[in-house]
Order: sequence, then structure tokens, then C-alpha cells
Amino acid sequence: MFSSYGGLRGSSVMQEIVVISGKGGTGKTSLVASFASLAKNVVLADCDADASNLHFVVDHMVTQRTNFSGGKRAAIDAERCLGCGDCVDLCRFDAIRVEAAVNGDRSESYHIDPIACEGCGVCAWFCPAEAIDFKPAINGQWFVSSTRYGSMVHAKLGVAEENLGKLVGVVRAQARLEAEKHEVELILTDGSPGIGCPVIASLTGADLVVIVTEASLSGLHDLERVADVAKHLAIPTLVCINKWDINTELTSLIESAAQRRKIPVVGRVRYDRVVTEAQIKGRSIVDYTSEGCAQDIRQVWASIESQLLQH
Repeated sequence: MFSSYGGLRGSSVMQEIVVISGKGGTGKTSLVASFASLAKNVVLADCDADASNLHFVVDHMVTQRTNFSGGKRAAIDAERCLGCGDCVDLCRFDAIRVEAAVNGDRSESYHIDPIACEGCGVCAWFCPAEAIDFKPAINGQWFVSSTRYGSMVHAKLGVAEENLGKLVGVVRAQARLEAEKHEVELILTDGSPGIGCPVIASLTGADLVVIVTEASLSGLHDLERVADVAKHLAIPTLVCINKWDINTELTSLIESAAQRRKIPVVGRVRYDRVVTEAQIKGRSIVDYTSEGCAQDIRQVWASIESQLLQH
């Protein structure tokens, strides 16, 4: 049972709440930080590794930093290369460049653009001289940090790097390990925005999904899309409407859409300039103030706790 002061009272079952949105910038990270403050004893996971920002609003100290390798990348060894050009013909990503510079007694040299290379390995497999190395690439890093609320696992994908879904999986797995190590029974996850692979990696196996949307046409549209993903994965879902007062008509339409889908709306959060002020100060909203939208967020968290009891 989830207690009002945070943690799971009388139960050893670990649970995970994932907060997602149809796009970035809807306020889910600010809400996750506030939920962490209200829940007190949690493990935080930032799965928005493409643009992670939870660590900007949660004071933290990095205690572990680990390289992430989600694939391989090809590189041509000029000493072994025969200059046959087979790799250029085989590459479907136009990642292999031919340069006219003199290399020993050769008139051309071959290089692989690391940004264009998709890591398929075809060039290395078919190279007649075995001159192409195909080794694990470093695609980013993941971190474990200590915060006032508990451990936080977050990550950073390198520039032009991919395999975000794998990195999200690593972050969630490490968050679970942290929860087990510290005997914490609630994981709060800041999920990836959108409906792509990173979102699916953020949601799979979660106990509860909170969709954060805002009172706009795109918010209404995005709600329908992410709700479909959560439904497909059969995860209990809630909706929170952020900045509900910027367009009350659209807020009503969003609530109607949620009602048609039988998704409970756990609350509205008003537009409030204090959100930006809290971000600048590097604090969660409920830690920064007890008024304005902080009151709304407290009510939303109370509703989430209540709904969690029913699942």
C-alpha cells in the first residue's frame, strides 16, 4: 500500500510510475521533481536521455559515471586497405568517403564518416583485405547521482549518437538496482516524450503511467497518441493537464477525450511563472513555494497516490 508520506507501507513490492508526454516542454520534468519531493523516499530515473534535464531541477552529486555502448562502428585501417572501393559500393548510407590525398604509393584513401555510419557492419564483413575494424562504439554515458530524495539515474547520449532505446533500458535497469540496494519501493521515471522506441522502452513493465498534457490543440492530439501506446502496453494510465487555464475550452475537450477512453484525470495545474523561477534556482516547484501551482501539484500527487491504491 502506498503511504501518504511516501514509500510503500506494508509491502515489499517495488512499483514504478512513469511520467510521459506527447512532446517535450509540457512540464513533466518539473512535475517529476515535485512528485519526488512529496514522495520523499524514491529512486529517480530520467529516461529522456536525448535531452535529459531532471538533473537541472534536482540538486545532485554524481557518484558513478559509466560509458554506454549500444552498437558498433566501422573504421578503415589505411595500412591494410587495398583501395578496391568495394566498401563504397556496398555502403547504403554513403558513409565512406574517398579522398584524393596521396597515401604512400596510393592515389586515393578511404575513410568512414562516424556520423553517417549506421554501424551495420556490411563493409567489414565483405572487405577482401579485412581492413575494416568493427568495434563497440561509445554512444553516451549514464550516471548515478545522490539527491535529497534518493538516488537518481540519468544519462546523456553523445552528439549524433543513436540507440536511445537501449540507453533508456540501461537507465531503468540501473534505477531498479538502486531501489533494491537501498530498499526503496517506489521508482519515479521521467519518460521520453513522443511515441517512438524510447517511449516504449520507458513504459514497458511500468506499474502506472501519468500522461502530462497541456491545454492546446497539439496537447489534445498528443494525448490521443500516447494514450494509444499505453493502452497497447496494457498499463494503467492517468492524465494530468498542465497550464490548464491558458485555454479552458481545450481543457474541457481534453477531459472529454480522457473520459471517452476511461482514463482518470488526476488534476489540473495552472500556468504559473513560479515554475521558471524554480527552474532557475535549481529546485522543485513544491520546494520553492507552497502557493500557486504548487498547491495544484500537491493535489495531483494526492490523486496519484489514491489511484495507485486501486491498481
